[in-house]
Formats: sequence, C-alpha cells, structure tokens
Amino acid sequence: MAANVMASKDREVVLVEASGRLGGWLHSLRLDSGAVFELGPRALRPAGNAGANALNLVEDLGLSAEVLPVLRSAPAAQNRFLYSKGQLHALPSSFKGLLKVGGLLSRPLLWTALKEPFVRRGSKKEDETIYGFLERRMGKEVAELLADPLCRGIFAGDARYLSLRSCLPAAYEAQRLTGSLLLGLVLARSKRDHLLEQCELVHRARAEQWAQWSLARGLSSLPEALTRAISSSDQQPYSEIVLGEPVQALRFTGNGQAEITLPESKIIADHVISCLPAHALTSILHPSLAAPLTSIQSVTVAVVNLEYPGNVLPVQGFGHLVPSSEEKGVLGIIYDSDAFPSHNRPGTATTRLTVMLGGAWFEEVFGEVGEGKRDKSREYFLRCEAVSAVVRHLGVMIPPSVVKTSVHQNCIPQYHEGHWKIVGK
Repeated sequence: MAANVMASKDREVVLVEASGRLGGWLHSLRLDSGAVFELGPRALRPAGNAGANALNLVEDLGLSAEVLPVLRSAPAAQNRFLYSKGQLHALPSSFKGLLKVGGLLSRPLLWTALKEPFVRRGSKKEDETIYGFLERRMGKEVAELLADPLCRGIFAGDARYLSLRSCLPAAYEAQRLTGSLLLGLVLARSKRDHLLEQCELVHRARAEQWAQWSLARGLSSLPEALTRAISSSDQQPYSEIVLGEPVQALRFTGNGQAEITLPESKIIADHVISCLPAHALTSILHPSLAAPLTSIQSVTVAVVNLEYPGNVLPVQGFGHLVPSSEEKGVLGIIYDSDAFPSHNRPGTATTRLTVMLGGAWFEEVFGEVGEGKRDKSREYFLRCEAVSAVVRHLGVMIPPSVVKTSVHQNCIPQYHEGHWKIVGK
C-alpha cells in the first residue's frame, strides 16, 4: 500500500466510490434506439421537504427543462392494480372505489376504515410488524391483500417481519398519539410543518399537482450533473471524487478524526458520512462498532426491462403488485410507457415494462447469489419468468423485442420489528 495520506485540510469534501461510476442504484440505460430503461429507481415524488429539496437540487443543477412530470390526474398516478386470483383488480383511488363491493375485498374498504378508530390500542407499545398492525386494526383480508403486496412493492420485503415503527413512522406515530391510524394521519396532515422557502420548480409541482417526476434522459442525469458540478474548475480546490477505490478500513483515532484506508492511500477526515449498506459497513469497521449492524438484512431484487412492439397493455396505469400468497417470486410489474412515454423509442409505438422479481423471496425461489458473480443461466431463468408473468398477468402473447436483466444483490435493507433499537430511534 502506498503511504500517500490526504489530510482533511487538503479538501473540504472527498467523495469515495468503489465502482467506476457514480449514482449507486440509479442507473439509466439509454439504448441506441432512443429508448430509456431504468435499471433501478425510475421516479421521485415531489411531496414533503425531501421532495422539495430534490427539486431545488434539480433547479440548481440546471436540469429544470429536462423534468418529466406525472400529474395526479394522469392514469399512471390514478390507476394502480393488484393481481389476484388470475385477474387484475383496481386499487381504490376515489371515494367511489372505497364503496365498491366484491372483487378484491369481500366488503367495502370504507366500512373497514370507519370501524378502525374504535379498535382498541394494541398491547405492544414499542413496535410491531406492519402485517400484525393492519391485521389487528383492519382485519386479515386487508393485511393479506393490501399490506402484503404494498410492502413487496415498496420494500421488496415481507410485511410479516417489517417494522411498523421504522418503515411507516407516520402510521406508528398516528396510533401512538391518538390510538387510531386514520384519525392520527388526518390530524398530522392538518398540522403539517410549513415548508421552507422553495424554488420555482417546487411551486410549479404544487400548482400542477405532480404525483412523481423523472428526467428526459433518465434519473442518471441527476448524479451525472452532480458529478459535473463537483468536478468543475471552481470547485476543484475544495472537493474531489475518488472512483474505483473501495474503502478497506475505517478507524476512528483518539483525536476525534477518522482514518479511511483505500487501496493506494489513506484519508484523514474530521467527519464521515457513509452511504454503504450495513453488510458492507460491517466489513470495514472495528468489530465493536460493527456488531449492532450485523442483524440488518438486505434483499436481492432482479429487474427485468422489457420492450414490446405496439401498444399491448390491456389497462392504463402505474402498474400492478402481486400478493405473496399468489406468487412469491413476482413482486409486480411497472407500466413504464404509461408513466413516461417520452422514454419510449421515437418514431414507432412500443410498450416498456419492468418486472420486479425476488426480494425477501429471492433465495427461496431463484437460489442464492454468489458475491460479485454473474450467473448467465440464472439471468436466463429470470428473463423467462418475467416474460411468463407478462403473459399470465397481462395476456401479452407476443415476444418482447428487447430484454434487459439486472440482478441487484442486497439492494434494499429490511427494517424488521425492533429495528429502532439498533439505530437508537
């Protein structure tokens, strides 16, 4: 190892990345045809301070003209489906939908919701699972057909183990403060903190009622623009980006500083902000610091991007989820062409879909994934499973013209019941 040591005074900020690209799970694949496939996250929400801060950043980076908004009135925002018992069921998105009898639920969801405030507070004070919470307050059917698939779609996880307190803190606080999920959420909404002064893009998002947004060349444009800004000549005296150098060790010295060991150098820093997943962070910390993190698990998700010639979808909407009782391996299918038609290849009608596979059920259905290894036979199996799911769920019988398979190993952490004790809140 080289003896080069970079002191914190040399740069105000040093960004260290193990791979050769920035952006992490954000990865937009731009095909020669002009189509854009998102291999990871595909959209951001404008809601709350976090959403406003993201739009502020977009404006600061000069990307405002590239924003692709999805309005709340659009089918991609209004229509979400659940695949159950061999057919698609529209999830309630209006008061009329709450009154619907039959179909997905045996009784109107509104009736169940109106009874919820009168359910006695649970005996568990500190935490409980999302499934247990919804089953206790709204019944087993709601837990099975709504909580289960929603947790698969959001966390790629099992609602029977995921922590209410850590995964859905607003719901946890609502019940803790008022004894009712619905009443607490209504009161919290009415007392929402005033947002900080916002940029023009945020005002536009509110005025036009955006549900979500992306960028013309995909979400990878965001870290790419950040990289250009950090690497600009006027920023170079203050910041530096180190690519392709994984952190090998992180040690805290007695004088309040941190020593970061890289393959060819060391960095002495006053402050360290880690974006590493728990399993990676444990490998570079002292065992005494790493011990609490070892219980935090992560799940693997396979993302299969598909392109079909023509308009092949039987419905319009954001996509559909699949309960684990229906199919363990298939988490859901996203109708990318409905949300962001600008990402379709120009000049011809096509349909882009993304099939999400695995999550907490990946090893059970598809087997274990070797660390850092690419398994082409598994990728072919995942591709076949994705195409088969599109046939079963959507009735699309023609073969896809483009298929891209990505396996994201340990990409989503799982905050199981009691997780708050690990992180201290």
